[in-house]
Order: sequence, then structure tokens, then C-alpha cells
Amino acid sequence: MSAITITVPETLYNKVKELAERDNSSIEQFAVLALAEKMSSIVTTEYLEERSKRAIPGGLSTLLSKAPNAEPIAGDTIL
Repeated sequence: MSAITITVPETLYNKVKELAERDNSSIEQFAVLALAEKMSSIVTTEYLEERSKRAIPGGLSTLLSKAPNAEPIAGDTIL
């Protein structure tokens, strides 16, 4: 494990402390989870952007044209 030291505004620290207590976790656990979630968000966005570059124009229409023209099954409708 590695350690880092960060300086945060008092108001942010107080809010993190409050939320960590509500989450039954330590401030450190809460901060590490927040870092992991942010990293996951960035990695996912990068992945989706790369995938979108490989999209074939009109590809969705081609895919949907293969679906049967039938009424949705019970419970599978948009209200």
C-alpha cells in the first residue's frame, strides 16, 4: 500500500467525515472508495468513447431490421 497526504478545505473535510460516519466507514475508506469511483468513471468514459469510434453508420438500423415485427410480450411495454 502507498500513502498520500492531501489538503482539503475544512467544509469538505467536515462533509466527508459526516458521510463516512453515515456510511459506517472510516474517512480513509470513504476517500479511497471515492477515488476508485472517479477512476472507474473516467476509464468507462474513455472505453465508451473508443467503442463509439468503431461504430458503423446505419449499423443500428441494420440490427433493428433483423428484429421481428411483433407486439411486445406482456410486461415488456413502455408506459
